[in-house]
Amino acid sequence: MAQVDFYVLDRVDEHARYMFACRLAEKAWRLENTIHIHTNTQADAERLDKLLWTFREGSFVPHVLAGDGEAPITIGHGSAAVEPRDLLITLCDQIPACAASFARVAELVTADEDGRQKSRQRYGSYRDQGHTLHTHKI
Repeated sequence: MAQVDFYVLDRVDEHARYMFACRLAEKAWRLENTIHIHTNTQADAERLDKLLWTFREGSFVPHVLAGDGEAPITIGHGSAAVEPRDLLITLCDQIPACAASFARVAELVTADEDGRQKSRQRYGSYRDQGHTLHTHKI
């Protein structure tokens, strides 16, 4: 069973969620973890790809879009197969199918009611599957 951490942001905008994903990916990579970030759509994956190059001046976070080569961090979407890695960061509205192959999952939640409601549903699903759950208010 995986350890699932819900990071509940105090902001409602998606940009804050994506910025937190960048910071979390950078921190995990610096701790020598491999990471996969899963988004809802190809456009979201491309947006995150660009943001990882620019989110903080002077940062270097080695990453690629899934299928475009090898790097410690991959970004993907949809139901495409994902290589198991140390950490899954999910920016999805539902639990991605690939989540079952990860030992650690990070769910990023915005403060708006819709985001919280969807995260409650995911929380319940993870709980029912027997995962270890933690909540962090950011």
